[in-house]
Amino acid sequence: MPRKTPEQLRSHRWYGVQDLRSFGHRSRTKQMGFGSEDYAGKPVIAIVNTWSEMNPCHAHFRLRADEVKRGVWQAGGFPVELPAMSLGEPMMKPTTMLYRNLLAMEVEELLRANPIDGCVLLGGCDKTTPAMIMGAASMNIPTIFVPAGPMLRGHWQGKTLGSGSDVWKYWAEKKVGNIDDRAWGEMEDGIARSFGTCMTMGTAATMMSAAEALGMSLTGASSIPAADSAHPRMATASGRRIVEMVWEDLKPSDVMTPKAIENAVAVTMALAGSTNAIVHLIAMAGRVGVKLDLDQFDRISRRMPLLGNIRPSGKYLMEDFFYAGGLPAMMARLKDLLHLDCVTVSGRTLGEELEGAKVHNDDVILPREAPLAAEGGLAVLRGNLCPDGAVIKHAAAQKDLLVHEGPAMVFEDYNEMAAKLDDPDLPVTKDSVLVLKSAGPLGGPGFPEWGMLPIPKKLLEQGVRDMVRISDGRMSGTSYGACILHVAPESAIGGPLALVRTGDIIALDVPNRTLTLKVADDELARRRAAWKPKEMIYPRGYGQMFAKHVTQADKGCDFDFLEGNAPIPEPEIH
Repeated sequence: MPRKTPEQLRSHRWYGVQDLRSFGHRSRTKQMGFGSEDYAGKPVIAIVNTWSEMNPCHAHFRLRADEVKRGVWQAGGFPVELPAMSLGEPMMKPTTMLYRNLLAMEVEELLRANPIDGCVLLGGCDKTTPAMIMGAASMNIPTIFVPAGPMLRGHWQGKTLGSGSDVWKYWAEKKVGNIDDRAWGEMEDGIARSFGTCMTMGTAATMMSAAEALGMSLTGASSIPAADSAHPRMATASGRRIVEMVWEDLKPSDVMTPKAIENAVAVTMALAGSTNAIVHLIAMAGRVGVKLDLDQFDRISRRMPLLGNIRPSGKYLMEDFFYAGGLPAMMARLKDLLHLDCVTVSGRTLGEELEGAKVHNDDVILPREAPLAAEGGLAVLRGNLCPDGAVIKHAAAQKDLLVHEGPAMVFEDYNEMAAKLDDPDLPVTKDSVLVLKSAGPLGGPGFPEWGMLPIPKKLLEQGVRDMVRISDGRMSGTSYGACILHVAPESAIGGPLALVRTGDIIALDVPNRTLTLKVADDELARRRAAWKPKEMIYPRGYGQMFAKHVTQADKGCDFDFLEGNAPIPEPEIH
């Protein structure tokens, strides 16, 4: 493809025309201290920055934006920083998932409304990665994603701590008196030691890895710890590369092909990545007109060995993964299972990018002949309780629970669960199946991470540390256990989960991928006739837009009016 000329740049319509409007654009740019030699005839590169003091994962992005700018200047571009909504997973309530689509809309419209030729996306905390890529894919101008990178390992009393995963683990021990307040406080001081995302294979690490496997980041970018000096060097390299991508006109639609999306799914499975990746990858694929369904995830999972020995499914953390060779090294061990002809943002194919990648620690990135498991870490379930599917991270569950049958203990919503769970008279045993309703996209609202239901205290005291748990909600990628998630359709719209009652028998069979409610059809019909939906809690605003337009979990929870890749006309410049 021939290289663009300066007159073919999108920004030329703002800066290069000799009329009154362009006079205003140029004079206002000079108002900020830039001269015409800074921008004239050069690609304008947006650095979309999700820095926020409410998002500790992105605390370094003020500096990283400057480092990206350095690369843009070096390559002969004109960098401009555009702030965007920051979805800080630890702080935002009821859930950042409520706002993923809002950030996607903001990114798309920021790029459309301004004189932007290419963009560098600064993200990483759980929902920012899919949201930003969704928005940029819809706009479809040259784009590179710069991942925030994982934080450093946590430390406490000589032990290595992983964010999220070890919180749930030790909180259970604290509830039964095995850890005192002083030790808990020490853990609080030592578990998050630097800026950056969760350093377990949570949603952030999963989605950053998926973005790299998709080809939207420079090869090796996703594994670099946020505090490592390689990280700012990667940011600057991304700034240099995006300028060339503009001249080459290499766009998300060229990179995010059906084969590339399959690579992202495959890598997610080989890492036992977050269950959230299923929802996000479906939505990301939908923005480039690629249909990705749950059965594809399961087919790919069955043929992918689990090689990433990373918590919560394995032993190590992302810092260890980086030192072991990172994502390129793991992908090199899976070459025969990947589409190596996919082009990446480097302009080279994935196969070319993986040349020379080596594993430096076989206990962190396991050999093909000795995987952590013979198949990928996630599974898709079907059955009368989830006609449109449900998911489980079976690699992180207690193995004897993967085939299980037991009576349901039903909670109608989160508040009821919180009020009743630790009641010593709760009629529950280790064989019970905990069921939480009203946790889906509409029921939550926003599809919150409530799916790792806590173990009742009386069972913790008996030594129980895992149970079968079912909900129409999500769970953190750092979570673990026999948790069945994303049950679709959700209970709030009358899915079968809405009809479950305490005492009903539920059967789980992960090897055969089934989830069955053992209640007669005529009884379910009687219950359905008596069922009434709850009222929507948002009378106005963004929440009402979300409720009216969000799709179900198996469709990616995007807004129905944002799906697809139909082009939108460029704005008129008058």
